[in-house]
Amino acid sequence: MAQLGVEKLTDLIGRTDLLEAVDGFTAKQLKLDLSDILESPKPVGDNTVFWSQPNAPFDKAELNQKLLETFESAIEKRRAASAYLDIRNTDRSVGASLSGAIAKRYGNQGMAATPLEIHLQGTAGQSFGVWNAGGVNLTLTGDANDYVGKGMAGGNIVIKSPVGSAFNSHESTIIGNTCLYGATGGKLFASGKAGERFAVRNSGALAVVEGAGDNACEYMTGGIIAILGHTGVNFGAGMTGGFAYVLDESGDFAGRVNPELVEALTLDNLTIHQEHLRGLIDQHFELTGSCRAQEILTDFEQWISKFYLVKPKAADVRSLLGHQSRSAAELRVQAQ
Repeated sequence: MAQLGVEKLTDLIGRTDLLEAVDGFTAKQLKLDLSDILESPKPVGDNTVFWSQPNAPFDKAELNQKLLETFESAIEKRRAASAYLDIRNTDRSVGASLSGAIAKRYGNQGMAATPLEIHLQGTAGQSFGVWNAGGVNLTLTGDANDYVGKGMAGGNIVIKSPVGSAFNSHESTIIGNTCLYGATGGKLFASGKAGERFAVRNSGALAVVEGAGDNACEYMTGGIIAILGHTGVNFGAGMTGGFAYVLDESGDFAGRVNPELVEALTLDNLTIHQEHLRGLIDQHFELTGSCRAQEILTDFEQWISKFYLVKPKAADVRSLLGHQSRSAAELRVQAQ
């Protein structure tokens, strides 16, 4: 600042004459146009306007509007329908308007028996499938940002990698942070890892993912979660309901569980839960084509010894599924 002859930071405001653009090195850098940023402020009367051009709306909700138009007749006639569309990361809260239209007319589960099948390809912006209503089935080939399934009440959200992907799904992140936050129902299947705070405050959704970051299942009060891969620390903090199946390949999962309210049990003598988990993985494979799921199912007897059941300490393991009178095979079918 001394070399520039400036005494205070506030004296630098608007001094674009002190900035100089340098040439880029990469193809992306060479495409940058910094002319607007380097434009000198324009005096207006006694004041100086440092920026006079408003930003254009970033998210125009075009995809949500297109979904409403596409399924308007199906909702009105309460009949099943399907559509295939592209999606990009500027498309936010995709499915929210559609779920709202259904809930307003029929209630949250009003079209569960006549589902709308929506097939998308690309990268979804934040809050994909937010407040998802029963009957809204979103299948995304690609990946998604934070808050997938936030507050979802029903329906299905399936997120899978494109066919022929060269990476291992359980080693790659496919959905962002805080997914299933506050969900009350529905199902989520993602053939990849979730970010941090997965299923926080979940009270009723079922999900299968292939890894999760720190603080998974935090403050969970209901629902069922299956994680077919590595998890971060502080698992199950404040968890008072529901339960989770977690794969522990490295043998150190017990040290990442928050033991205040939950406990981690092996599945060695829990045949009913073994079959229930097998059913969930079956469905995960059927919907996503996950190589991870296929690997586990191929040698299930070996893999089952590496799974933990995480439940609230106050919950009786025999009552978690609520169907003690049913056979293991029936529970496996129920999971699907």
